[in-house]
Amino acid sequence: MKIQLILTGLLSVVASATAAETPVFEDDNTAEMPLTQYFRAEDNAPAQSMIYVFFNNEPCPSCPEAIELTEQIYDREYQGVYGFSIINYQEDDEYDFVETYDLSRPLSVVLARYDDGAAFGFEKLDDLPERVSDPISFADYFRYRVNSFLGTND
Repeated sequence: MKIQLILTGLLSVVASATAAETPVFEDDNTAEMPLTQYFRAEDNAPAQSMIYVFFNNEPCPSCPEAIELTEQIYDREYQGVYGFSIINYQEDDEYDFVETYDLSRPLSVVLARYDDGAAFGFEKLDDLPERVSDPISFADYFRYRVNSFLGTND
């Protein structure tokens, strides 16, 4: 009798384990979906490294020129290699960029290293507006910082 009870208990554990497929996430806003799919949908990390240009509502006199030079260099040398985004961090409600990247200046360029959606750190360039008087030096400095942190563009 004991053996039959033990076997019945084991069979019920095995049956419930096989019946319990992938865990499912349920809430009022989404239909039932497997947890892995839910986390994939919620994961907003880019698949490739990013160059973010963050500005605020009080730009410095040389900020527009720094943004333009940065975008020109990106278009010429890094397009398709890294992602690029220009964001007014004071008006973006979707992500907490201020906290994530410690943003407080009128213009900051953030180099964020990602690989297959996993973040591997970032480097912030706050001094670009001070470098716009010499566009060649600006470009050399920007390329050096991008290549040394994100990798070379070969």
